[in-house]
Amino acid sequence: MLPNDHAGGRPRRPRRRPVGRAADTARASTPATRPQPAGRPTATAPDMLEPGPSATPVRVAASFSELGVPAPMVDALAARGVSVPFPIQAATLPDALRGRDVLGRGQTGSGKTIAFAVPVVAALLSADYHRTPGRPGALVLVPTRELAAQVAEVIRPLADAMGLRSAIIHGGVSQGPQTTALRRGADVVIATPGRLEDLIGQGHCRLGQVRVTVLDEADHMADLGFLPAVTRLLDQTPSGTQRLLFSATLDKAVNALVQRYLDHPAVHSVDPPESSPVLLEHHLFNVQAGHKTAVVTELASGAGRSLLFTRTKHAARKLARQLSAAGIPAVDLHGNLAQSARDRNLAAFSSGTVRVLVATDIAARGIHVDDIALVVHVDPPAEHKAYTHRSGRTARAGASGAVVTIVTPDQVQDVRTLVRQAAIRPRTADVAPGDARTRALTGPPAERRFVPAEAPSETLRPRPASSHRPPATSASRRPRPAGHSGPGGRRRPTGRQA
Repeated sequence: MLPNDHAGGRPRRPRRRPVGRAADTARASTPATRPQPAGRPTATAPDMLEPGPSATPVRVAASFSELGVPAPMVDALAARGVSVPFPIQAATLPDALRGRDVLGRGQTGSGKTIAFAVPVVAALLSADYHRTPGRPGALVLVPTRELAAQVAEVIRPLADAMGLRSAIIHGGVSQGPQTTALRRGADVVIATPGRLEDLIGQGHCRLGQVRVTVLDEADHMADLGFLPAVTRLLDQTPSGTQRLLFSATLDKAVNALVQRYLDHPAVHSVDPPESSPVLLEHHLFNVQAGHKTAVVTELASGAGRSLLFTRTKHAARKLARQLSAAGIPAVDLHGNLAQSARDRNLAAFSSGTVRVLVATDIAARGIHVDDIALVVHVDPPAEHKAYTHRSGRTARAGASGAVVTIVTPDQVQDVRTLVRQAAIRPRTADVAPGDARTRALTGPPAERRFVPAEAPSETLRPRPASSHRPPATSASRRPRPAGHSGPGGRRRPTGRQA
């Protein structure tokens, strides 16, 4: 745990110098702390984890220019239809652009990505920054490939507007294009921890020139067991540089990261813990096990986009095929798919080519698709945080949405506990196929569309050995191994088989 100002006799952590645009009066302050803006108390570890009255009030801003965002980035945001800052952006950008460490929490869909993308690019605009092959100036760490791709889509136009380069690094694909991008010089790297460590180990990347580091969805990285890798990577970045941590939840799992790597951060929380978007409706549908598939099919039959969650990869693949066979084109997304298949299926869902995506929890953090009208927990999640992140795929950015959890008789008690921990008040109903309450959520069903059967999505399974073997020839025949008793006989164990 880091020492604080009241720990007499214990060594104090050196003061961090602001970077990028942050040449302010911090250099004249005492070594123990940074200067704090008027009205903002220094945050201690407990304050950071449970932002309460000490957290900075949300600032209201009419435009990104008012927040100090450089004009080319303002134009790049406007080109994407983003002109008015969301609350999390208005709250965090002034501090982040001054070079302060920031600890921010907001609901999924609240605009956290832009909140850190802008200061990441701005930090590299100082005259003393120079692009160096294999040595990025900014690092964004994310837990999944899908989230890496989504973050890169936000950062790329901002970096392009300022003449900077970005690169995305994650597993599941060939590392060739990634190492090429590093050799050419990547100013901003968006990466998953595992692949980045691999490339560092091979000598393709060094983190000694990183000026700002972002941890996005840090709690999910903790859930996936990535914190040791994240710690090793952060230890390779220079001490005293800026760190930004953003997440939908801030719990004790990330406490060690906060205390070890963030130096008196500005704490911003735009929603109370465990809150749910105002326009998000929660429903529990109690169904008999034999009616489950029929009810789920009816929920997926509406004209809007629907996201269905299952607990296993096999169930996701099976349900997607069942829906497609019923005239409801659907694709699946899970860990067994090769990256090319994951990208293809997610693109089909994002573009509207298909309106139903069936996914495992891998998608709960990595899907940023607008206008998802309905989220269905076909299998209830194992714990409340997963429920929060699954459900956060709808009712984003002020839109409305609905979440339905399918509950079979054997799941009633577990779901009751889940609801209490998630602090929601769902509407509960006993539902059977043809129920009017299903139609009320989905609206009139879309026209059924039967498409030609396609080859199954490629997966990461080893290719089976060919059953065809060329006939043996005299040249290819080899002496029988010792212990072989001839055709029809039993092989005697020999060597390592004994």
